[in-house]
Amino acid sequence: MRLFFIAISFLFSISSFSQVNPLEAELILNNSSEEIDDVTAVIKVKGGEAPYRFYWNQQKVSVYQRVAAGLPEGQTIRVSVVDNKNDTIVVSGEVKAESIPEIFNVNMRPAVHVMEEFLFFSLYTDTVKVSDYTLKAPFALDSTKTRYILKEWLFEDGAAVEHQKPIAILQEMDSTFLLYAVGSGKLKHNIKQGESVFYKNKRGNRTDAILGQIIYDSPQPFYYKNLTTNSQKVPLIVVWLVLGAIFFTLRMKFINFSGAIHAIQLVRGKYDNPKEDSGEVSHFQALVTALSGTVGLGNIAGVAIAVSVGGPGATFWMIVAGLIGMSSKFVECTLGVKYREINEEGEVFGGPMYYLSRGLAKKNLKKLGQVLAIMFAILCVGGSFGGGNMFQANQAFSQLKGIPGWEIIAPYGFWFGLILAFFVGIVIIGGIKSIAKVTDKIVPAMVGIYVFSALVIIGLNITQIGDAFSQIFNGAFSPDAIYGGVIGVLILGFQRAAFSNEAGVGSSAIAHSAAKTKEPVSEGMVSLLEPFIDTVVVCTMTALVIIFTGYAADSEGLEGAQLTSAAFSSSLGDWSLYVLAFAAVLFAFSTMISWSYYGLKAWTYLFGKTRTADIVYKGLFLLFVVIGSSVSLGAVIGFSDLMILGMAFPNILGLLILSGEVRQDLTNYMVKIKTGVIQKFK
Repeated sequence: MRLFFIAISFLFSISSFSQVNPLEAELILNNSSEEIDDVTAVIKVKGGEAPYRFYWNQQKVSVYQRVAAGLPEGQTIRVSVVDNKNDTIVVSGEVKAESIPEIFNVNMRPAVHVMEEFLFFSLYTDTVKVSDYTLKAPFALDSTKTRYILKEWLFEDGAAVEHQKPIAILQEMDSTFLLYAVGSGKLKHNIKQGESVFYKNKRGNRTDAILGQIIYDSPQPFYYKNLTTNSQKVPLIVVWLVLGAIFFTLRMKFINFSGAIHAIQLVRGKYDNPKEDSGEVSHFQALVTALSGTVGLGNIAGVAIAVSVGGPGATFWMIVAGLIGMSSKFVECTLGVKYREINEEGEVFGGPMYYLSRGLAKKNLKKLGQVLAIMFAILCVGGSFGGGNMFQANQAFSQLKGIPGWEIIAPYGFWFGLILAFFVGIVIIGGIKSIAKVTDKIVPAMVGIYVFSALVIIGLNITQIGDAFSQIFNGAFSPDAIYGGVIGVLILGFQRAAFSNEAGVGSSAIAHSAAKTKEPVSEGMVSLLEPFIDTVVVCTMTALVIIFTGYAADSEGLEGAQLTSAAFSSSLGDWSLYVLAFAAVLFAFSTMISWSYYGLKAWTYLFGKTRTADIVYKGLFLLFVVIGSSVSLGAVIGFSDLMILGMAFPNILGLLILSGEVRQDLTNYMVKIKTGVIQKFK
């Protein structure tokens, strides 16, 4: 009997012990600096049964991560902790914004959300599904993990596995942890037990090995690192830009192709008549001023994003978007010259504000024209301060401090901003003529440096050119499902092209309206070349460099400008980092001075063509140069970029209404060319 009570007591004690050790978790948040989005989160777990998984409400944080960095202030950070028995506990917390940059960032998020909900309203949404899942070890790119192997497969090759069930044991030094299945299907082994989960690629860099695959019986959702699913969307703004470009291409009878040779003749000055033409700058200067506002960081970072996220096939759709975007440029720049105003001093005021208000008034749509013009001007001013200024200054400084050995300049963003503002100020004080004199030297130089570097890499890999274009073409029409299928890759390519060449946005029409010409169509012809140079030439070369160097297939965890820099340096050596950084600074500088002109013309449309309005705007613009170089921008820049895209709505609506008269003007212009009424002077 005594032994019976002892046994009962022992069992009761075990039961009690297990009950007093339930799963517990604590979320510790730390915000040690005034920079935005730099919160660090650590989860401490007690009880339950190891191993644990961590389901964050942040897409880029893996379920294997107990520690996460780069999280946002002012947002709830929520984590579901799951143990080996699938017991779950949810912990959450929030770091309040304290510094001025953090407060700005948090307060701008609602505005960004509203703009995104409108511009990126999805006309079609579907869950992205894939036919298999590629298994890679978490933290395989962490250079501190030197002895990291796949210790044991828990299932045989070809065995059926279930979603989020353990399938392998990984070992790093003396620590082991489980690898879980993502999706249900048949397991395929790619490496053997005891082999490393990383290797050195042909560039000599560490990359993660493909451990195996899970082959699905039928397509299953694609998952992010935190195991949320990915949705494929067709944004309203992209459809608006693309349909507008297609309409203008058809309405103008493929002027993007038929007018190319004549456009080159105009840029070379064959039809220039200085004695008669009114305006402020030549055809060439107007073109390079507009190009300086578009050729920039979008070509360096935007293409890398398109290729790394959408695969090589996204390049094809960027090219298509550039080609049809030429027609949008033609229509808006023709109207920019046609409805411009020139004051007694010969200063030009033109752009969408004027053809929307004056052009629609001729169609008995005066009220609509005024509303659209004011809407465009407000968006343009906001875009000029953010995406056309602060973002450029910020990224230029980031490129410089990212050069190996230059990290020491990181604390001196304010002083870099002052120096940059000084040089920008010298140029913009002189107006469009001064801007044009600078851009007609900087743009050919910066494009030349960048294109020459790209051509060297293409030349070194010329034997692979057929394979590269094969990847681009095949990827456009039969891409991996992971990229969202044909629709997903197409949307991504068009979206990145829109960010890059701004066709349909209306900004370039402001620069082209200052051209010396009495024939509006002639400047529309010149503007055709802009999307071609920006997207078809420069963007395609960037994509080829990324493909040739292997970064399209294996990005090594890099993205944006860092990916492009790595691609150039892997072929040309570290010296190319200096060239690329220098080109990036030139890109940023030229974009800023062009956008200062765009913003100024929109500002004076709203507040009057006075000397005071001119000085106030330029003073604010230079102030924002310093701010952009000094602080992280986050949602402020996001809002500004959306304002630039938002310019397309009033602009394209006006272009559609006025396209009939542009078509008639084009017909009359071609008759003048054929009959010799418009003469060649060179």
